[in-house]
Amino acid sequence: MKKQTNRSSFSGQLGFIMAAAGSAVGLGNIWRFPYLAAKDGGGIFIFCYIILALTFGFSLLTTEVAIGRKTKQSPLTAYGKINRRWKGIGVLACLVPILILPYYCSIGGWVFKYLAIYLTNQGAEAAAEEYFSGYISGTFQPLIYMLIFFGITAVIVYRGVEKGIERYSKILMPILVVMIVGISLFSLTLEHTEPNGTVRTGLEGLKVYLVPNFSEISIKEFFIILMDAMGQLFFSISVAMGIMVAYGSYVRKDTNLMHSINQIEFFDTLIALLAGLMIVPAVFTFMGANGMSTGPGLIFVSLPKVFTAMGSIGNIIGFTFFLIVSFAAVTSSVSVMEAIVSSIMDHFGFSRKKSTVIVSVYTLIIGCVVCLGYNSLFFKLTLPNGTVGQILDVLDYISNNCLMPLVALLTCVLIGWVVKPDVIIEEVTQGKYKFRRKWLYIIMIKFIAPIMLFLLLLQSAGLFNS
Repeated sequence: MKKQTNRSSFSGQLGFIMAAAGSAVGLGNIWRFPYLAAKDGGGIFIFCYIILALTFGFSLLTTEVAIGRKTKQSPLTAYGKINRRWKGIGVLACLVPILILPYYCSIGGWVFKYLAIYLTNQGAEAAAEEYFSGYISGTFQPLIYMLIFFGITAVIVYRGVEKGIERYSKILMPILVVMIVGISLFSLTLEHTEPNGTVRTGLEGLKVYLVPNFSEISIKEFFIILMDAMGQLFFSISVAMGIMVAYGSYVRKDTNLMHSINQIEFFDTLIALLAGLMIVPAVFTFMGANGMSTGPGLIFVSLPKVFTAMGSIGNIIGFTFFLIVSFAAVTSSVSVMEAIVSSIMDHFGFSRKKSTVIVSVYTLIIGCVVCLGYNSLFFKLTLPNGTVGQILDVLDYISNNCLMPLVALLTCVLIGWVVKPDVIIEEVTQGKYKFRRKWLYIIMIKFIAPIMLFLLLLQSAGLFNS
């Protein structure tokens, strides 16, 4: 009884949609999605992503939300309620946000730093060569901004579901959407002339971003793009990291689950596409195709150069952009932390206050270690997928490339073959609501998704590298 009284719930369907969308619309969409789209040929990546979002992503999102609502438990304990022999999935699912939260807050600190730069009208400094690498390799500033970012996250989680997560999501998400739409439209109006007379426009960048070109791509390259798009979906819709199980556990039984999931799915895909629309046409206009190949440094290295090239308005656009990214980062970090806090509350029966303090102490310690990973704790490690990384990259590889596909694969096996899809279908159709994509769900969860996830794990292990 003690565990049950510690739980609260969203006030209604809108509160759940805003909180879940806030979780989905984070750095995964605004930071990771655009650079993957730029790296993987724009339109081809978009094509793969949309198809996967409507099939693969939909199936995983439906499964996790339904598990959460059915069991009224956090990820650590929910899977054991479905089948006690498979409770180990809950341990893995809870381990993912434990690994993600410290380095996510470190990246959130980078965003806050750039927001402060543009707030103080110092955007030209951020455009200088080696500025970003010089900043993250510093000793004190990365730690300070990480602490500020995490402090905001912890306060929201501490306030609880309805008064914290739901209330702030309802405020931040509408503001976020308006600003993203505004800058997306502005990026299409851009035009830049090179010294040699070459003119590039935002509309040309839009074509590069949206129109697929399959004529110059091999089967192997297409497969890698498909795997990139599938890996991106984990971050975009917050699945396989316990978040949607936790949020699903706060959803009332009279909520139309499928209607809510459809709206989250639509909202997330729209914001992901608009995030790319904010960034890719602008980078293409001022830096050409070469500027789109800067990878993860796209928003911290390339964009400051773009804002500077815009002239006097660039500082305003830069501030607005990093304000958007700050809002998105906070809403997502809140959901990552909530997945851990709710698991501690359900498993140990602790209060929200005590659980939040425990998670805060851990996050601050490991977050400091991550920040110092570019300074006094710096090292280089070649990972199985061929990339070379530091502490942050190692944590990201373990969580995103290994644990998340494994959690999703085991969840598909559990639901598709052990307890059967009817367990989820019954929860979705409770209250006589319709499940319009039921047959697609069954086929995906039993056959297609497990195969794709197995291939993704093989890619993460480096089996497809050459």
